Amino acid sequence: MRLGIIGLPQSGKTTLFNALTHGNTPTGISAGKVEVHTAVVDVPDERVNRLSKLFSPKKTTYAKVTYADIAGLDGSQSKEGISGSLLNQLTQMDGLIHVVRVFEDDNVTHQTGSVDPVRDLKTMDDEFILNDLIAVERKLERLREEKTKGGGRDKATIERETELFERFKQTLNNETPLRDLDITKEEEKSISGFGLLSLKPVVIALNLSESQTAPAIVYDHKRSRVVPVFSKLEMEITQLTPEEAVVFLKEYHIEEPSLSKMIRISYELLGLESFFTGGQDEVRAWTIHKGALAPEAAGVVHTDMQKGFIRAEVVTYDDLITLGGFAEARAKGKLRLEGKDYTVKDGDVLTIRFNL
Repeated sequence: MRLGIIGLPQSGKTTLFNALTHGNTPTGISAGKVEVHTAVVDVPDERVNRLSKLFSPKKTTYAKVTYADIAGLDGSQSKEGISGSLLNQLTQMDGLIHVVRVFEDDNVTHQTGSVDPVRDLKTMDDEFILNDLIAVERKLERLREEKTKGGGRDKATIERETELFERFKQTLNNETPLRDLDITKEEEKSISGFGLLSLKPVVIALNLSESQTAPAIVYDHKRSRVVPVFSKLEMEITQLTPEEAVVFLKEYHIEEPSLSKMIRISYELLGLESFFTGGQDEVRAWTIHKGALAPEAAGVVHTDMQKGFIRAEVVTYDDLITLGGFAEARAKGKLRLEGKDYTVKDGDVLTIRFNL
């Protein structure tokens, strides 16, 4: 999973990036320059810890998330859309974390001269909507040319794509992000790699100072969530020992650190879940889309496993921990054999059987 951290200059993007990654990237002004910092972090999951304690494996591997601190957006992109280098970075992301400044600080100048989170949120949305509208109109023009010239793809396919992109155009002209639309899996495949920014799930991170209360901002769009964060405070807390960090989190009434919160919400918005493999060699967490079948889960572990999939031995995490191991789960009838049509559930522990 790749999550891009975006926002207007001086909104606190890099501060949040440091808080999420325990990093120390300088938080200077980028002045509109396209600049990207990335870091890969473990997905916190207490279930992995308990499975590791159960099996005492040689290796324990958590699921991973890549955070990208993306500078270069300032709300003033041209009518040609977002620049190629910046757009290339944004389209690679599975989801976005939009940092919106709420904190007041005389030493950190806002580019407009005042702090207004509702205005700034709309500025970024408008920028993405305009960029998508330009891309959609270009696509429609290519589809019209393709239909006129003929000799290429099936006309029915062209008609379906034209209908879809006309729906996109109407939605964008109404100043509505594309994530509000209900799109079928078949339609998702047809636009795979097209890079529509307003289609991506987004977490709106309201960046507060430690003494502030989050404003009541209504953001009524699908696959989005508004979340208050104390980026500067949490960045400072990451420099403390684990014991000291717990004390400070309690003191400032932070029930869940931003790292755990952002990953949990991102999993929900992206429709992701975790399954596990375990044994003496390794305990590992894997990330899949909800609704994935057993062979797809096997393919996440290794492509050969999907090609030669026979069956999966499945036990729930809760049953495995409660009973104390695979042998005990099998004896109690909790270890099941599942075939190619089995839908993997969050927390399943799988043993894949395959043959090539």
